[in-house]
Formats: sequence, structure tokens, C-alpha cells
Amino acid sequence: MSTPAHDPLARERSHLAASRAALRAMREDVESLDIKDVTANWVNAEVLARQIDERIKALADLSGTPLFFGRLDYLHAPGAEQAEGAEGEQFYIGRRHVHDADGDPMVIDWRAPVSQPFYRASKKDPMDIGLRRRFGYTGGDLTAYEDEHLSDPADPSGAAATSKLLQQEIERPRVGPMRDIVATIQPEQDEIVRSGLGGTVCVQGGPGTGKTAVGLHRVAYLLYAHRERLARTGTLVIGPNRSFLHYIEQVLPALGELAVRQATVDDLVGQVEVRGTDDAAAALVKGDARMAEVLRRALYSHVTMPTEPVVVVRGSRRWRVPAYELESLVRELLDRDIRYGAAREALPQRVAHAVLVQMERSGEAPDDRVQDAVARNSAVKAAVKEVWPAVEPAKLVLRLLTDPDFLAAHADGILDEGEQKTILWSKPVRSVKSARWSAADAVLIDEATDLVQRTHSLGHVVLDEAQDLSPMQYRAVGRRCTTGSATVLGDLAQGTTPWATRSWDEALAHLGKTDGVVEELTAGFRVPTDVITYASRLLPHIAPGLTPVASVRENPGFFEVRATDGTADVVAACEELLRNEGSTGLIAADARIPALTEALTEAGITYLSPGEETTADTRLTLVPASLAKGLEYDYVVLDEPQAVVDGEPDERTGLRRLYVTLTRAVSGLIVTHTAALPEQLA
Repeated sequence: MSTPAHDPLARERSHLAASRAALRAMREDVESLDIKDVTANWVNAEVLARQIDERIKALADLSGTPLFFGRLDYLHAPGAEQAEGAEGEQFYIGRRHVHDADGDPMVIDWRAPVSQPFYRASKKDPMDIGLRRRFGYTGGDLTAYEDEHLSDPADPSGAAATSKLLQQEIERPRVGPMRDIVATIQPEQDEIVRSGLGGTVCVQGGPGTGKTAVGLHRVAYLLYAHRERLARTGTLVIGPNRSFLHYIEQVLPALGELAVRQATVDDLVGQVEVRGTDDAAAALVKGDARMAEVLRRALYSHVTMPTEPVVVVRGSRRWRVPAYELESLVRELLDRDIRYGAAREALPQRVAHAVLVQMERSGEAPDDRVQDAVARNSAVKAAVKEVWPAVEPAKLVLRLLTDPDFLAAHADGILDEGEQKTILWSKPVRSVKSARWSAADAVLIDEATDLVQRTHSLGHVVLDEAQDLSPMQYRAVGRRCTTGSATVLGDLAQGTTPWATRSWDEALAHLGKTDGVVEELTAGFRVPTDVITYASRLLPHIAPGLTPVASVRENPGFFEVRATDGTADVVAACEELLRNEGSTGLIAADARIPALTEALTEAGITYLSPGEETTADTRLTLVPASLAKGLEYDYVVLDEPQAVVDGEPDERTGLRRLYVTLTRAVSGLIVTHTAALPEQLA
């Protein structure tokens, strides 16, 4: 029997066991902290207790998740400025840093500079790495390893052959939410992940290129590299819907990051309850960037020039500010182009200052307290209310949508008569609360709110599935990172809204990030070769300028197109795929979901809705085509492609929706159809 000293696999298992024990000790050290005597008051105690609790959670050893996935053997010290890294030293690369009782590292965080060669080193540029070792796991048990001798030109093991362990990890069946890709990040992905906090990056990536995972890992990297700054300013991940956010929500915690908020655009602008819907024509106009100028005009139309002087009485003295001087103050504030609310708050102080100037000329010596008192004078307050009245954003939008004359006055030269008529409500509304607001209306209210008072800006925002946002939605997101940066993720070919993004340069302009850099990912790691080749037949019809995704999968995957006689054959296809390990998605046009629900129930097959977590017992998810974007399953049955196309308002949008549904499979796809297939797939 081999001993650990002579058995490399046993040695690595021994290091894994020791690392898990060290992580457990780190967690126990934090759990044993006594903060009774180190906090000045209960507020400090609460803050410190919360920080300790978050640290304990971050140090969790997740069952079934490898603590480290690679090892680097450096030829020389990584850098004289680094305390660690003597010649010949090994670094184990993992999801988080782990140290022993003496503080020496046992696992290095994948985000640390010393870990970068694990993703970037090659035969052409070994980056001073003698050996790169990848580990294979079954569950949480280390079961295999694979070596690349990068600095030895005579050793064929370092050749540019595809790593078998890397392929196995990419193709590993998935049950449950989205997994991190920290063990499989490729050089082109790593370059995006590690790009700096100061710049905005836009990632165009086709199906299976890992753009969502890249965006999430970029957040994790930025939190590592700029933790103090982002702890103050905050980070936010924006997804298209709740199902998608639930699918990705475990990625960052698995990397030890717990403080990132997740939301949809609707969540961000949720100042009113959305109970109504728009037809496509109305939503298109409301989402147009021109609406920002209509709102600005409507808001500032409330400002009127004064026609009467302001007379302030203090004791036995009367101080008069003439109308022409008041008008000068108002015009100065308008010219400064500051927020409506901020200008309204500044105007009383400007009037008060004009009074104080008169007082000083008459020999008095007023101070700041006198100025504040004058600003609160009833005559001054009445004049400001008349000249620069308070405006409630929701009421402003309501008036625009219900008062044809008001809309016409402020949309003149911006929206034509047809467009104005399209967005006007046909029925009168009594109040803001009784209005049946649509999602597009809520975005308009958010825009108006920002015109009144500045929206709080975060340090970094990740915007996923961005191609489906309207220009006004981009503006809403951009307001959340005016002083920060953004990572924009999407695929122009998967735009399925009437206002879908036409170019990323245009999107970045609406976002307020014209200096953003556009990167394109074209290597497909998730979608099998045969599947992506079939789906790419649609690209000339939906996005002719895009580079097709080239699958780098050695396994071509399972792919079949079947003519069927009805739902029974669809159910049979699901049963066939469920015999494989992993998850299965049944994707169909929204209108087909009731019939398929009935068929699955009659067959006794349990299934989940999008966003619900699959288990070993229930591995089938019934997915309406409208919710399929961003989701992945090991195997997919796609029902009636023509019905997916017909479910959209126009053919191009329908073909884009079909492209999305065709590319959700990681290992195999069965396309079932009774009706003829769309001619574009022929």
C-alpha cells in the first residue's frame, strides 16, 4: 500500500484534509470572539456582531464544493515584494484564502495576483510556472489530477491539448442553481474578470460563452481588489427577472461574497405599484430616450417668472426685493442646470441673501442665523411656492399621460401626433394610487424623480441580459452608477423586445458610459457543437453582423429533430432524457404551456417552474419560452419551434426567441414538432 509520501494523489488528499481543518479552525476562531468589552455602545456592538456573522458565513466549507481546484509550482519567487513565494514553492488555488495556525497560506484565493498564471499561463508564455496541476473531484472528494509542464519544451504534457479534467468540469451535469466557473475560467474570460474598477466593460457573448458567469466573477474580483471602496459605495447585480436571479444567486456566496444586492430593473424603479400593461407601440414610445426631454420640459414648465416683489418685515423695518431681482435669481438657477428640487431649496437662501445685502448697506451686521430666519419668512416661502412650486414625479407623469394639451405642449417637436396619441390613456384617472401603471410608466416616474433629486450612485453595477432594455431603462440603470462603473452583459442576437438594443455603442451612450470598452466572447463552452451549429442558422436573419459562437466542446452532444403526433410524444422525449444524469428543461411557447402541463400531470411526471431549484427526485422544469433566457439545463426538449416564433409580435423577434430556446441545452437537445419547422432552420 502506497504511503502519502510516495503517492501524489494521497498527498493532495492529505493537503485537502489539512486545508479543510484549517478553514474550520479559522471559522471557530471567529465564532469564539468575545466583543463584550470592546464596544463603546450598543450600536457599535450591533455593527460588529453583524460583521462577525458575515465573516462566519463567508468561512463556510460548502459540502460538495472543492476547497481548491488547482496548484501552481513556481520556478522562482513570484515577486520580491511578496513575502510568500520562495523558489520552488507551491500554491494551491481555490475559492477563498485559507491559512494554518501560523498564518502561512494553505490555499490562495483565485483572485490574488499570484493565482493569475493558473488562468493565463501557456507554453508560449509560461509566466514562470514549472507545473500547473488541475484537480478532479467527485462530490467533495479529490479523485484525480492532471499536470501541465509549461516550462519544459521537451515535455509533451504541456502541449496545447484540451484538458480532460477541464472538459469534464464544463460538461458536468447540473442539478440546482447556477454554479461558479472559477475552476474553468479561460484566458479571454480572465482578462475581462480582472479588468479595473474604473472602467465600464460591455461583454457581447453568444449562448454558452459564459458571459453571465464572467460578470459575476468580475464582481467577486472587484470586491477582492477594492473591498474598502466598494464596501462604502455598494455593488448591484441586475437581471431580467426573478427566475433568473434565483438561478444565479448561489454563485457569489460560493465565492465567499455575501454583500452583493440583486434586483431587476422593475425593482429599481418600483415607486408605484405596476398593475397595467402597455401594447408594444405604447411601450416603444415610452421607452424611447426622447421621453427624457419631454419630462424635463414638463417639469420645468412649473417654474414661472415673478411679477411681484417680496417684502420681508423684520421688527419695524421692511425689506423689499423687486421682481426684476427675483427673476434674475430664478434665471441664474435655471442656467446652472441643477436638479429641480435642489434649485427650489436654494432659492429661499438666494432671496434671503439679497435681503442681507440691503441690511448691510443700511449699517446692520446680520449673521447666518438672520439669513436662515429670512429664508423661512412666510413672504419668502410664499414667493418661492408661487415661482418654483414643489412637483411630485408620479403626478407629473400622470398629467402627461392623461392631459392631451399638456403632453402636446411639452412633446412639441419631439413626438409626433401619432406617438402622442399612442401613449395617452383613454380613460381618466382620479389619483396616482388608483392609476394602473405599467412597467414603462414606472421608468418614466424614476426619470422624473431623478430630475427632482439625484439618485444614489453605487460603486459598481452588473447589468445582465442587457440587450432587452429600452433606452429609458438604460438611463435608469445608468443613474445607479453615475460615479461608479458597470459591467454590461448581453447578446444582440437574443434581443426579444420591440425596443431591443441595436448596438452596444448606442446602449453605452444611454447608460452614460460612452467610454466603455466592448469585448466579444465567441468561444462556446456550454452549448454542444451540433446544437449551436443548428441554432446559428438563424443568425443571418436576426443579427447578421455577429460572429457565430464556435463550440470548443470535444463532446458534440446529443441532438435530434423529431416530427411528432402530439403531446404524448413530447412527454416521451422528456422521459427519455430524464434517464440521463442531470437536469432537463421542457421549453415551449407560452400558449402551449397549459396543454403540456396537462400532459405531464396525466403521465405522472412531476415538474418545476423556472427559478425553482431542481432536486435529485424532480429534475424536469417546464419553461415558457418568454422565461428561458439566461437559464441552462443539461438536456432540453424544445416543443414546436414555429409556435415559439408565432408567439411574438413580429417574425424577427420570434426568430430571436427561438434562438434563445434552441441554446439552453448543455449536453443534449430534442426538437419536437407537429407543425412545419420555420423555413430559416431548413
